[in-house]
Amino acid sequence: MKYKYDTHIHSLEASACGKNGIREMVKAYHKAGYTGFIVTDHFIHGNTAVPRELPWKERMKKYYDVYLQAKEEGDKLDFDVFFGVEHYYEKARETLVYGIDLDFLLSHPELETADIDTFAKIVHDSGGILVHAHPYRKRDYIPLDYQARIDLCDGIEVYNAHDTWEYNKLALADALALKKFPFSGGDMHRIDDPTIGNAGIVLNKRVNSMSEFIKSIQASDYIVLIDGKEYSSIE
Repeated sequence: MKYKYDTHIHSLEASACGKNGIREMVKAYHKAGYTGFIVTDHFIHGNTAVPRELPWKERMKKYYDVYLQAKEEGDKLDFDVFFGVEHYYEKARETLVYGIDLDFLLSHPELETADIDTFAKIVHDSGGILVHAHPYRKRDYIPLDYQARIDLCDGIEVYNAHDTWEYNKLALADALALKKFPFSGGDMHRIDDPTIGNAGIVLNKRVNSMSEFIKSIQASDYIVLIDGKEYSSIE
């Protein structure tokens, strides 16, 4: 039996671009046959729906509360939910952060002013990992003269369900050349998106925590889902 997880999910509650609530997202992914997903709402400098004027601890609790809502809904459906964030850094680039929790966030208010090198070090020192999201995406708000800091990341999103094949192929080439873990994410914002089911990580065993998920990644014991097809090796 195989277990499918999406690694890149947004919610109406914490991402300003989210179209559906996190409980609706859980139900949609459960219906689509996924075992679980990782909530990765836009973090402090990105397109967040969490008020920036709130004190640090209150802001962090609001991010984490979305995950708690998702987990509560997931528990009803035997659907796994894990916590992460999508961190926006210099020049509109973003990296997915896994392996952190509320205690980590509450303990590191310096993240608000940290540059990306410092941010990555704090995450790594705490046992977390970073996966660069859509490093070659082109939008009117993303400057084209800035190279994504893939060097600081453990993995690269080689398939983003909302990027073109051109951009995904460039990310794949980087993952191969730099020996980074290849990732696949839906970058999902709404429950009626036709690409639900096209992206994610497929495991041979179900995991009970984010740390177990990360161990499977670090052991390369996973399959990448690309456009709905499973790839046990990426070349």
